[in-house]
Amino acid sequence: MVAVFPSVVPEDRFIYVSVHDPLARPLFDELAYEYGSRYAGLIEAEEISDELQRYPVDAFAPPHGAFVLLLHGGQAIAGGAFMRHADTGTAEFKRIWVSRSYRRQGLARRVLAELEAQAVRQRYTRVFLSTGPRQPEAIALYQTSGYTLLSAHDFGEDEPPGYLFEKNLPTWQTG
Repeated sequence: MVAVFPSVVPEDRFIYVSVHDPLARPLFDELAYEYGSRYAGLIEAEEISDELQRYPVDAFAPPHGAFVLLLHGGQAIAGGAFMRHADTGTAEFKRIWVSRSYRRQGLARRVLAELEAQAVRQRYTRVFLSTGPRQPEAIALYQTSGYTLLSAHDFGEDEPPGYLFEKNLPTWQTG
């Protein structure tokens, strides 16, 4: 049996919106489902909800952050965000997501590239990000996109679980 995926067309476009934009709702709903299914028995549903609402809305808004969606036919099919990390030159990428119906088409890589480009436009020179130990697709994406693994821990280890990555960005060039 051959899997058939909805096709993505060149008319798909990135838009920058607020975290509260109704178009963003599928991102948060699917992230909650994804985290709940991958971390069942390890993380409580309430902890997942708290994590998705952990940061203030303005953390993902200019001038220090951004929240992007990839639209297909007016619907969000992928997205991600960033906010300022510990220092002013580092962006922290968060919530990179692709709808279950559109996976395995390179959309996460497109979102990652768009976030990197926007981070450069906002004068960031470095990216920091983390992902969960039960998200092998995300780990592979970052490893094959030039990110350096800083540390990796699973549940039950002395350190909190997660894979931490960093990447230096090209410096901003004025035209």
